[in-house]
Amino acid sequence: MDTAEALQLQSREHSRPANCAAGLEPTHPHRSESQTTAMHSLPNFTMSTPSLQISDLTAARLERAKLSFNVRRVPVELMQRLLSGQHEPTSGDLVLARVVELGQHDRLHLTTGHRSKLYLGDEVLVAYGDRYAPSQFEAYVPQSLGPCHLAAGGGLASEVVSANAKMDPATRIEPIGLVADTRGLRLNLRRFALPPARVQEARPPVIGVFGTSMDSGKTTALSGLAHGLSRAGFRVACVKVTGTGSSNDLFQYRDAGAFLALDFVDAGSVTTYRAGELDLLRTFETLVQRSIEAGAEVVLLEIADGLLQPETALLARHPRVRELLDGVLFTAGDAMGALMGQRQLADLGHRILALSGIFTMSSLGQREARSMSPLPVLSLEQLCDPAQARLLIEARAERVVG
Repeated sequence: MDTAEALQLQSREHSRPANCAAGLEPTHPHRSESQTTAMHSLPNFTMSTPSLQISDLTAARLERAKLSFNVRRVPVELMQRLLSGQHEPTSGDLVLARVVELGQHDRLHLTTGHRSKLYLGDEVLVAYGDRYAPSQFEAYVPQSLGPCHLAAGGGLASEVVSANAKMDPATRIEPIGLVADTRGLRLNLRRFALPPARVQEARPPVIGVFGTSMDSGKTTALSGLAHGLSRAGFRVACVKVTGTGSSNDLFQYRDAGAFLALDFVDAGSVTTYRAGELDLLRTFETLVQRSIEAGAEVVLLEIADGLLQPETALLARHPRVRELLDGVLFTAGDAMGALMGQRQLADLGHRILALSGIFTMSSLGQREARSMSPLPVLSLEQLCDPAQARLLIEARAERVVG
């Protein structure tokens, strides 16, 4: 195989077979064992054709770069090459990029969780992905390695196509190259996912948190409940099933007392927007089962955004999700939203345990909801109470409200 053929093959490698979920390399259909071995043992080099280039990613350059939280599962020692030129990125591909214009996201969540201030000229290692965030940006993986945006602080390279009016323009980045291993195979988060698992019949309580929208109080309510249950003596695992990768939620879960915090990045996705049904269900079950295997006595799941968001809507109506959830805590920004969400989830057959969220910050908001719903309306302080948290778990089997 000559240099041009190897580069053309690499450019077409956008998806990986199922064995990559366990960290296994695929067998390339056009590469013999001897050719694979030869590429694996290549010394430092730079190869190029008129449209495709491959060069070394040195240890010194990696040490200077800021590695984002979303690439935390990828071993640094595998980051050996840079692919540039006419490659088309795909969701989950790692890319080294340079900050060329600061905007909304002027800090990057590092692999440690530290929020590092960004400067012009900084080189950052992030992952390509789409984004659906009504309070921030709508963004999509671009079709080339041309300039794009830092669409989320957790480390998301994407092309912003619309923004909430309150947002500053997105930070602009200039891709330097896709990150690849020694053989020149691009590194994608799917390759480093937890192995798929199916939830067993015998399991601890699994509680889901849905909401009306982004910023309705889901993470805060889930963290409050995790804190209350932890104080009541439960080993609590908190899982974010959908959304866009960020350190904020996972550290909030841990601060609340969760002994384990996982998200969809651990299942191989930098974002779940535009994920297919099978991928969503695989992520859901894998994260729940891994939590159980780690010793969780209660598993709390956050499903991002609101019931009108496509992936959230898919999960809410899916019979397997309904089967696995022992109850739902629903959050909203106002009492009307809480009542409508309660009705929609009940129509889908979910067990609704309580209403919470931003609207409970107002005593009037609580009063409005209580006047129209028989469900408990719980503030953050009540969720944090060990006795109330225990009651909520014990009530999971009885309460179905329409």
